[in-house]
Amino acid sequence: MELPKPLGLLAELTHRCPLGCPYCCNPLALESPDDELDAGTWSRVFKEAAALGVLHVRLSGGEPGMRGDLVDIAANAREAGLSTKLITSGVSITTRTMRDLWEAGLDHVQVSIQDAEAVSGDRIAGYRGAFQRQHALAAEAVRLGLPLTVNFVVHRANIERISEMVDLALRLKASRIEIAHVQYHGWALKNRATLIPTAEQVTRAAAAIEELCRRYHDRIVIDAVPPDCAGGWGWRFLTVTPSGRVLPCPAPELIPGLMFWNVRDHALGDIWENSPAFNVFRGTEFLAAPCAGPVAELAAVQQDTPYTYRRM
Repeated sequence: MELPKPLGLLAELTHRCPLGCPYCCNPLALESPDDELDAGTWSRVFKEAAALGVLHVRLSGGEPGMRGDLVDIAANAREAGLSTKLITSGVSITTRTMRDLWEAGLDHVQVSIQDAEAVSGDRIAGYRGAFQRQHALAAEAVRLGLPLTVNFVVHRANIERISEMVDLALRLKASRIEIAHVQYHGWALKNRATLIPTAEQVTRAAAAIEELCRRYHDRIVIDAVPPDCAGGWGWRFLTVTPSGRVLPCPAPELIPGLMFWNVRDHALGDIWENSPAFNVFRGTEFLAAPCAGPVAELAAVQQDTPYTYRRM
């Protein structure tokens, strides 16, 4: 089988994060800071990714701002010829660090905000003052001339405020807003009873997004991301975890029996072509219920229960 070239790399630089978002899709067993790849290893990974055909890398986490060598890592990605996008909570990156990242060649910034209202946003994040810091970092990115995406993950607690989210993105002078439904794995799966919106909320949200796209089509890009697997995993994209494991999608650990090779032991090209996890993932034999059969009714797990905040 002739494999296509991968186009994108998700670089999970760390699982550390100052926020405790209950919808976080990082695994419950977070990887230790002691196991994180150093900047030199990431540099090699970026060069191997570029040689493999990758064009774009997303620097993510956890919160990438927890890495003291984030600027060096971004510069290494740029030196490898990759387009770079920083995905951040906006809390652990100072305006000076943002300027250093811009000078290192960063191409794009995505700031994740938990709600259009400060009190609710801070509550969901589990961090007082997060909303204010996110505003400050977004403003600095725009001042530097960096394209800005504002990301909102929507769930039962905030899905009624999609119009206000778009208004906020416009005030922040974002060029794009990403309205993403929760991906139900990791901490989000643990909190799904509280997070899953009602069918009526989803219907209203879909109608609101459609109307907002018409109203603001010439002012901002509005992307709605549904809670399903993105096309291309295992075929066009790959993920490298903080410790160097290479995954065909962001959360394949949920599938029993898969083996994940590590960049410490294998070149990225070898993993792309020969890793058992990638080659199995490109088929459908491993699928079990509910993916291979009817999906259970979401209403069966909807409850009003307290969040379990994600903590390192």
